[in-house]
Amino acid sequence: MNGTATAYRTRTTRRSVRHPLRAEALRGFGPLAGAAVALSLVVALAGRARTWQGGWAETADTLHTILLVGIPLAAAAGCWQGGRERRRGTTELWETAARGPLSRLLVSALPVAFWVAAGYLLTVAGALLATWPYARGDHPHPALVPGSTTAMAAAALLGHLVGRLVPTRLAAPLLAMAGYVGLGAATVRSGSLSPLNPAATLADDVLPVWWQPLAMTVWTGGLALAAALAYAARRRTTAVLPLAAAVAAGALLVGTGDGLWHTDPLTRRQVCDTTTTPAVCVNARYARLLPQVRDALSGVTGKLAGVPGLPARWADRPGGPHTDEARLPMLTPLGWHFVRGRLIDPEQFAWEAVTELSGQGDCPYDEEPSDRAHRADDAVEAYLAPGRTRKYVDEIDARGDRAHRTDLRARLAARARLAGMGERERWAWLSAYFAARGRCDTKGVPAL
Repeated sequence: MNGTATAYRTRTTRRSVRHPLRAEALRGFGPLAGAAVALSLVVALAGRARTWQGGWAETADTLHTILLVGIPLAAAAGCWQGGRERRRGTTELWETAARGPLSRLLVSALPVAFWVAAGYLLTVAGALLATWPYARGDHPHPALVPGSTTAMAAAALLGHLVGRLVPTRLAAPLLAMAGYVGLGAATVRSGSLSPLNPAATLADDVLPVWWQPLAMTVWTGGLALAAALAYAARRRTTAVLPLAAAVAAGALLVGTGDGLWHTDPLTRRQVCDTTTTPAVCVNARYARLLPQVRDALSGVTGKLAGVPGLPARWADRPGGPHTDEARLPMLTPLGWHFVRGRLIDPEQFAWEAVTELSGQGDCPYDEEPSDRAHRADDAVEAYLAPGRTRKYVDEIDARGDRAHRTDLRARLAARARLAGMGERERWAWLSAYFAARGRCDTKGVPAL
């Protein structure tokens, strides 16, 4: 009977003895810190949702740049946790524990580091889910997430050390402000050391080389681990190994420089609808926007059917259109024409597309266009796609001085003459107009 009771007490004692790390992780400051970080990041994302919710590349870039907010918050959370024993007045009591200094440090610091990293990952998952219904091409870009998550955890661990070393309650908010200013300054000033910045701003058309996230993880994680070992390990020389790894990773990042990134191959591809004249092409990253773009331009292409001298297509290429192409109005940045995968103003989009058809932007500025060419341009734009901007300009000119009102009357008369032509006559006039504009010959533009 006694043996049975002893075995029962032994099993009960083993079940009741919990590792302090478990208690800190579940009931300490860590969960609250993770929730605060996640809430702050969600608020930061929600404030600019128009600019990323609808594109996978934009979402990935935004989740990377919000580290400007996340890293200072993680550091402040770790710093507040690091000063906990001093605030409670239990520093001396804590030092009498049987566990060594490193164990005590990790038991206190790791839960906060884990939870702020979990808060960031939760934000990432939420942003990806928010983008999924509206994305119109491409695919998710999670490559930067491991390095960013490690940077959050490393910031919390380094902040914890600052909280232990700096004896003031203001250490956490001051560290957050310093981190935000420092990261912001490092992001604005792009230099040879910018590859070491875990929150550096990136273009949304680039991808990292396969080993960049691994190197960034070793760089930030190695620095934090080396600092923790140098502070609390019995043999501080053990900090040399993670420090050496961090230095090697940092040297690799700096030495590679711009070679860390390469252009997304998808941005070089075009997806086209060749059933119209001109054809309509969009960047392959937004392939499923093509039906909306085609529908927005259908009124223009329908009026131009069979007209010679036009560019072969509207194209959406980085760096500008090729020969025999017109520039499609910008699909990006998101939030301008497209919001959450929807074209918000088709009339304005069509008007901007028409202004690119004549190719005036590619012509030399040797002379000012004649009044005849100016009025012909206006008449063509008004006939093909009036647009909100054209109406707004007319209203301003109608309230202007005599010269503006006279010019407006002349433009309105030219528009009426073009609209009143028969189909064959208008076809001939438009053919001559686009042929002259294609040659940058303003004097050859037919009169109205």
